[in-house]
Amino acid sequence: MADNDSYRNDWATKDFYKVLGVAKDASQAEIKKAYRKLARDNHPDSNPGDDAKHEKFKAVAEAYDVIGDPDKRQKYDEFRSMVSSGGFGPAGGGGGFGGGFGGGGFNLDDLLRDRAGGGGGGFSDLFGDMFGGGARPRTQARPRRGADVESSATISFTDALEGVTVSLRLASDAPCGTCNGTGGKPGTKPHICTTCEGAGYVVAGLGGAFSMNETCPACGGRQLVYDQACPTCHGSGRGTSSRTIQARIPAGVKDGAKIRLKGKGSPGENGAPPGDLFVKVKVAPHRVFGRKGDNLTIDVPISFDEAALGGEIKIPTLGGAPVTLRLPPGTPNGRTFRVRGKGAPRKDGTKGDLLATVEVQVPATLDASAREAVESYRAAMAGKPLRSRLFEESR
Repeated sequence: MADNDSYRNDWATKDFYKVLGVAKDASQAEIKKAYRKLARDNHPDSNPGDDAKHEKFKAVAEAYDVIGDPDKRQKYDEFRSMVSSGGFGPAGGGGGFGGGFGGGGFNLDDLLRDRAGGGGGGFSDLFGDMFGGGARPRTQARPRRGADVESSATISFTDALEGVTVSLRLASDAPCGTCNGTGGKPGTKPHICTTCEGAGYVVAGLGGAFSMNETCPACGGRQLVYDQACPTCHGSGRGTSSRTIQARIPAGVKDGAKIRLKGKGSPGENGAPPGDLFVKVKVAPHRVFGRKGDNLTIDVPISFDEAALGGEIKIPTLGGAPVTLRLPPGTPNGRTFRVRGKGAPRKDGTKGDLLATVEVQVPATLDASAREAVESYRAAMAGKPLRSRLFEESR
């Protein structure tokens, strides 16, 4: 019972407000805001290989599960108030009671039932939602939200800008199709669990004189067990199901983005809502255009005379009519021109820009007339060596 003792003691001593970095009188909105920020900063997907952040993420999720729920938060506050006021000590310690109870053992459920004036309740009723126990046999499993599912989709560069609907084949957790979720071999009958005698829970020691109820490890709280496990799920009652869904990828999505589709994950159990589907998008490259944030990019070849003398040239846009660029005389190689409103769509309905970078092309071969013209240019520029400044400034 050493592991159980440690687990219960953790519940009695953890300060979930401190974990989330909020005050004890913080509003539910403030608690939710703090949780979202910490969960985003420490999420395993964003911090691969960082064990410290992974553990922080687990602690944050555990804290929010309690104080993020108004009912659980009230019970948690009551529990902490009892501990701090000396009503009873940490689990396993028996502190706060003095020696008035003698050396005999007693059940903490009975103690708290007496404190409440009798008539039911007790520790498991008061804190059952947090500790997973229950003072009464559970005849029905608690609702459990479906698991989140991750998938990926590769789309074209154009579809990423315009938006597209894709078909995704998903495999998710579901009740076993062979045993319908019972965990038993079809045709066999269950019998009452001998470990808990059909109660669905067992009494676990917290150390010292304390004890409380927890879910039966043999039947998982179902109260019934099968001697022969289902050959498909090996007694777990779980299996997988395949389905095809249509997922809408919004216009302007970037390569590597994750799209959340609410309610498209694994189905929930016992009436609980399904999980979410997260689609990681991979955008195939384009042969002409690139992307930089909300802007599109394009490399435009120009000739020496266009760079030197200036002029007007036409360039393509993605999915639209060509536009005209005006090159000023003496345009240097690598200069970037901005064409407003011809980039990727933004969430607010506007568009980014098209960034056109010019590249001066040097011909590999020259015919006679072109060579004569270039030689004339060389002669005209002979008195203005380009590299003279290098020698002057290197001295």
